[in-house]
Amino acid sequence: MIRPCAALVALGLLAACGPVPLEQAERSCVADAQLAQRPRGTVAFGMGSGGQTGAAVSIGISSDYLMRRDPDQVFAACVQQRAGQAPTRPFSAMPESRM
Repeated sequence: MIRPCAALVALGLLAACGPVPLEQAERSCVADAQLAQRPRGTVAFGMGSGGQTGAAVSIGISSDYLMRRDPDQVFAACVQQRAGQAPTRPFSAMPESRM
């Protein structure tokens, strides 16, 4: 027998899996398409007041980039999966595609 509280938690989890609004899906899929274009990275150096130094390197690369997938197709598939509908415009028509 399922407890009422457990049933509400299960329903809440299922609701989180449903489609999101198209605009939200497009915003969240931009990063996937950008990583399909090229790897991203940052390098940081710093020095503290006590003379201590530090450095950090971060590199982001996706399997879509390694497999040479088209960023427009990656974006469209991501939006379709999250929103259940096609994007309003291709990734290449967005300003974010030139960043």
